Amino acid sequence: MMKTAYRNLGEFVEALERAGELLRIKAPVSRDLEITQITDLASKSPGGGKALLFEKVVESPFPVLTNAFGSPKRICMALGVPDLEALAARLRRFIEMEPPKSLGDALRLLPLGLDLLRFFPRKARKAPCQEVVLTGSQIDLDRLPILKCWPLDGGPFVTLPVVITKSLKTGKRNAGMYRLQVYDRTTTGMHWHIHKDGSHYFQEYRKAGKRMPVAVAIGTDPATTYAATAPLPRGVDEMILSGFIRRAPVPMTRAVTVDLDVPAEAEFILEGYVDPEELRVEGPFGDHTGYYSLADLYPVFHLTAVTHRRNPIYPATIVGRPPMEDCYLAKATERIFLPLLQAVLPEIRDYWLPWEGVFHNITVIALEKEYPGHARKVMSALWGQGQMSFCKALAVVDADADLSRPRAILETVLNHLDPDRDVYITEGVLDVLDHSAPEPLFGGKVGLDATRRLPSEAPRPERPIRTQWPGDGALLEHARRVSERITDAHRPDLAVRNPLLLLSFRKDGTTPAPSAAPGLLASDALKDFSIFVFYDHDIDLRDGSLVLWKLFNNVDPKRDIIRERGRMVVDATKKGPEDGHLRLWPDDIVMDPQVVERVARRAKELGIEEFLR
Repeated sequence: MMKTAYRNLGEFVEALERAGELLRIKAPVSRDLEITQITDLASKSPGGGKALLFEKVVESPFPVLTNAFGSPKRICMALGVPDLEALAARLRRFIEMEPPKSLGDALRLLPLGLDLLRFFPRKARKAPCQEVVLTGSQIDLDRLPILKCWPLDGGPFVTLPVVITKSLKTGKRNAGMYRLQVYDRTTTGMHWHIHKDGSHYFQEYRKAGKRMPVAVAIGTDPATTYAATAPLPRGVDEMILSGFIRRAPVPMTRAVTVDLDVPAEAEFILEGYVDPEELRVEGPFGDHTGYYSLADLYPVFHLTAVTHRRNPIYPATIVGRPPMEDCYLAKATERIFLPLLQAVLPEIRDYWLPWEGVFHNITVIALEKEYPGHARKVMSALWGQGQMSFCKALAVVDADADLSRPRAILETVLNHLDPDRDVYITEGVLDVLDHSAPEPLFGGKVGLDATRRLPSEAPRPERPIRTQWPGDGALLEHARRVSERITDAHRPDLAVRNPLLLLSFRKDGTTPAPSAAPGLLASDALKDFSIFVFYDHDIDLRDGSLVLWKLFNNVDPKRDIIRERGRMVVDATKKGPEDGHLRLWPDDIVMDPQVVERVARRAKELGIEEFLR
């Protein structure tokens, strides 16, 4: 039987090793970029590689654990389930529980009621997280193996923290995952996005002119770490979600210097406060979008104590262009929260967050369609629903679509879509990490209705599926007659009614890619293509994951989608002033070539040859 409640991170590491899911790296490594490069190789190897335990970190006495959640098997182990659907089914039982109508019903529901009591955190008898207590001049964050993850990062970042705060008004706890940039021995940044509970509580203290107590747990049991990432409604305690997952309460203890309870079994606890009037530049940071999030002003966390186990493990996550470890955490959220989404919108059969959309840029909905305009109604509802409101693109397909087959879903959308009537462009709030919109936090959104027409709806135009096509070289010749700036062309091998042509466009800061749109749409040689997509000239158009990632991340639907008589041109290039985009455009995350070469040269010594094959 699978273990459902790990007391602490150490127990989880032992379980990973017994399962053959852990690689111990005994050779010395640096926390400055090297651990990231090794972890990136593991993350992008088939199946997510293995969890990595770096036993000798040059700059610190503590070992580092990475990629612990980064595979289908390991995320299920972390949450104590044979598969993620099993956890969703447990949640559905509670959501759908009806009041008892008889004594027999009450007895039948009794186990569920007893189960509920096990969700709530409890006071711990002992607190391993406080075996070592450091205060005052003893505090030195440099002793922790806090990673500098990517070359352009503003400094070292704590990337897997459980940040614990409490509402000044209600006293309710929040445990969220907000990165911390280390400034010096005793201070870090506090990266609270404006839509997060931690930021909401911070505003309460700011209005009251009071310092905000904060505690940061690093290295909690895996269920608690996951719960800190979950998009719970405001005011719902993440420790209760962790207890639900663990089927056991999270033991908590009072912090040493602040009035907050912290997970007693954590590896490290950072205690301190945030001054509501103090801001400091934080970033850049190589983020989960695959781009650097830009530097900006954020609150500052001042440490008053560091406590830890006698022999702690320091966990970290590396994020960047997917797939990486956070993709599996996001997949858990996708599956676990489906019952909650269905409680609000029961017509949703299923949904899927493609990794290339980095969790908030594209969602595919499988809909039990009942009436005309039903897809549009669901789009509007989702754009007003919690964190789904940050989603930039929604594609709606019928309930019988198999969301586990990405190619089939793409073909479904391209077969059913009428660009004139089924593409719904609007505006709304965006995630702070979205870089494509002309303004931060607000921009274009697009909904794609790829459901089958009902008898009462007007039919879509009939489009034949063409089976014989010129090669990419001939298509490039036709495209270059429109613009010499087009440097490559590729037709994805899809037998669909709305065929795609991908085009590379060389930009020099003077000419936007859509300047070629009228010529493409007027070209007789290219008249059978329904959709043209522009990319920057250095993009490999034959790398399917890459072109989807650029498409989902680089497009502001309101500005970058041109429609004309049932056809579309989409601009997925990097934007600048020539496009009317005056914000800074972030850099792609790329590792320092010297680090790449050094790690490859040491592959045998590090024991990572399998990741380089």
